[in-house]
Amino acid sequence: MPIRATDGPGSDPPGRRSSTTNPDDPLLWYQDVKHDDLETSHFVLVHGGGFGAWCWYKTIALLEECSFKVTAIDLTGSGIHSSDANSITNLSQYVKPLTDFLEKLAEGEKVILVGHDFGGACIAYAMELFPLKISKAVFLAAAMLKNGQSTLDMFSQQAGSDDLMRQAQVFLYANGNDHPPTAIDLDKSLLKDLLFNQSPSKDVALASVSMRPIPFAPALEKLSLSDKKYGTVRRFYIETPEDNAISITHQQSMINADPPERVFRLKGADHSPFFSKPQALHKILIEISKLSLTA
Repeated sequence: MPIRATDGPGSDPPGRRSSTTNPDDPLLWYQDVKHDDLETSHFVLVHGGGFGAWCWYKTIALLEECSFKVTAIDLTGSGIHSSDANSITNLSQYVKPLTDFLEKLAEGEKVILVGHDFGGACIAYAMELFPLKISKAVFLAAAMLKNGQSTLDMFSQQAGSDDLMRQAQVFLYANGNDHPPTAIDLDKSLLKDLLFNQSPSKDVALASVSMRPIPFAPALEKLSLSDKKYGTVRRFYIETPEDNAISITHQQSMINADPPERVFRLKGADHSPFFSKPQALHKILIEISKLSLTA
């Protein structure tokens, strides 16, 4: 059973145990981070479907102000990456910017991976390939899949006829309507309600002109995750209770199916906490970075 912490007052769900550390504690917020005591000071941020490295701009600034090294990845066909999402045929191709980055890390160098949304499946894929290069993995309102499961499987489990995610999806058929979809776009008129229902209007505006289609084939791909590789990386989950894309109920279902070491809750956060709760998210990331193996 994972230990759970919350960034605000409230009772824990049945069967969960709160940690004694409150990420909203001012002492924690202002306490100097002793980087020499950390296993790594390098965060690698992996965006979700349709997003890009741009979505982390607040998180990058806050972490760098605390002297952390931060790398935000543009996955293939995302952000300013030149590829067309419709041309991506598998998860390996989609995640290649991340795996290329990890492959080039110096021997002995480790990072903390943070994956949002579909980025959860992407960091899981990387954890299986490079477990020794990943100090911790943080799933932020993310698909935290089990072996043999795909991201589409995960979303299908929560989908209903009135599901906002299903209503917002616009399938793209670059190879013709008689072939499977090649990408998924999101109806811009539903973006705020789906992804940004607690986020500032300026960030919603940024997203509306920056988001790109989500490649379809990688979402269909079932992950192959082993206890000897993926299972050796320390995992953490950050819940977003006001999430209309991956409901809190579904997040908790994934957590209970394969419990991480610790669960945090960002009170008042929508599906995009890097916009809606940037400082609270920052505090939790700092706390995770400070957790030792004996914590």
